[in-house]
Amino acid sequence: MIVTEHKYKGYIGTYTKGDSKGIYSFTLDVKNAAVSDLKLAAELENPTYLSISADNQHLYSVVKDGDQGGVAAFTIEEDTDMLTELNRQLSPGAPPCYVSVSPQNQYLFTANYHKGTVESYPLGENGGNIHSVSSVIEHSGSGPDPRQEKPHTHYSALTPDEKYVAVAELGTDKIYTYEVNDGILKEANSLSVAPGSGPRHLTFHPNGKYAYVMTEFSSKVIVLSYRSEDGSFTELQSLSTLPDDFKENNQGSAIHISSDGRFVYAGNRGHNSIAVFSVDEQTGKLQFVERISTEGDWPRDFALDPSETFLLASNQESGNLVLYSRDTDSGKLTLLTADIAVPHPVCVKFLHA
Repeated sequence: MIVTEHKYKGYIGTYTKGDSKGIYSFTLDVKNAAVSDLKLAAELENPTYLSISADNQHLYSVVKDGDQGGVAAFTIEEDTDMLTELNRQLSPGAPPCYVSVSPQNQYLFTANYHKGTVESYPLGENGGNIHSVSSVIEHSGSGPDPRQEKPHTHYSALTPDEKYVAVAELGTDKIYTYEVNDGILKEANSLSVAPGSGPRHLTFHPNGKYAYVMTEFSSKVIVLSYRSEDGSFTELQSLSTLPDDFKENNQGSAIHISSDGRFVYAGNRGHNSIAVFSVDEQTGKLQFVERISTEGDWPRDFALDPSETFLLASNQESGNLVLYSRDTDSGKLTLLTADIAVPHPVCVKFLHA
């Protein structure tokens, strides 16, 4: 949704500790290369991850509510950017860490780190209200890292062909695909990656043939080929997002790809940087381009704006957003400003153009 020719709207999910109250809205002024109109759009507890429907009518958030957790649906008020809550679906225990919505606004998918589950929820007609959960898959197993004592599901979203839900299982070093039939999930395939790597997030190439996985523990990007016929993945390449001489604590975070499929961006929490890679269009493999500081602590997420001439990153622990300009030919980023204050920002989402 373009407010004017030069402005894009977006939302920030946060941890509601300290001064944070919930979900914040903002405006990116492309002409003036500035973020403005930052304000509280909805007050709720720990809306750490967000998803926006393809028609920009609804926003979905994970939510904590007392000793329960789940997902909440909102109507996006176009004139004010405020979010009007429609309903919640809650269950005992911790909330999910990831939420995604299907392109046709039929289903919501979540990944729950603490429970080790992936869930699907039917949505009301034309999106909107979230119906009761229709399918819950509980993973089993563990990994060699002390933080892999049990499954920790971290990502779930439809594959580009919309035939499967792809799932990153950080706790057991697996990538799953599940068929979706009337909201019911059924395992189609799985791939084991390097033990102790901790696959966290995944993004598909626009051509649907390749996928890129960011690992939390090994701080690597794993390049996969994807087979639509059976939902299977095959590993093609694995490369680090860190300098060779960096030996301190780092945890990989978000991974995103440009819409032309030419560049992949991956976040480093600890090294506090974004690594940039170019994509070989023939093989899908990556080549390192550059690494740039996030000018803050613990970059949890980032997003390309709809014009893809800017990138906005969120530093969770230092409480600041960082705006970069982006060269669409080289993929390189140039720092513009790092002093946009938001308390404990986690997720960055723009409305779709």
